[in-house]
Amino acid sequence: MRHVRADGYPEFAAARAGHLYRSACLLTGGDTHLAEDLVQETLGRLYVKWGRVSRVGNPAGYAQTVLTRAFLAHQRRRSSTERATDTFPDLPDPRGADTPLRLTLVQALAQLPAKDRAVIVLRYWEDRSVEETADVMNASSAAVRTRCVRALTRLRELLGEDLGEYAAP
Repeated sequence: MRHVRADGYPEFAAARAGHLYRSACLLTGGDTHLAEDLVQETLGRLYVKWGRVSRVGNPAGYAQTVLTRAFLAHQRRRSSTERATDTFPDLPDPRGADTPLRLTLVQALAQLPAKDRAVIVLRYWEDRSVEETADVMNASSAAVRTRCVRALTRLRELLGEDLGEYAAP
């Protein structure tokens, strides 16, 4: 018979899974299946090390670091370039407000290289500092700043100057 962990892992996993999934969707450029796999892998790794992770000051930050590193490791694998399809379903936003803008941003993120995508998600979605992002990506702060500038420039090229046409009236 399986034992239920009494040390807070189930509550942590339930509380963070949604946020990890949203971050993974951004990292993968909208590949929801890969995002689910990355979240599953992240939560599995956390489960194994939960005794140590639960004692750190920021287990949510640790989980995000594991997710980002799992994504970057996946991108390094040769098989990571195989995709069943390059489109994803256009699901309606429950709030109904910004679906075209969201889809446009996700599609533009999908066109960035993996490390550029990771920098953008960590810096602007996760609101991490340059130093925190550098630590997660095992890079120097200067490399993160440079990659961030280049990634934002590329996003501006992909999106154009006027995003207002995508925003809901």
